[in-house]
Amino acid sequence: MTSVYAPWLHQTVRLQVASGDLRVALRGTIVGETADAIRFRLEQNWDVDIFKNMILAIEEDDSSCVPA
Repeated sequence: MTSVYAPWLHQTVRLQVASGDLRVALRGTIVGETADAIRFRLEQNWDVDIFKNMILAIEEDDSSCVPA
């Protein structure tokens, strides 16, 4: 079975993540996956594991389209 995260591997994305009452948007790259978590790279050099049950949404990062 193909993972829902597989198409997003090595692409810059924005994750909507929840932990308790906290909701945050994280921009980075999905670089790996286990059964329970994804490995997410923030700012080109900081990898964190995020549990899949904390992820509310994933979308393409369109920050390059924001006017200066």
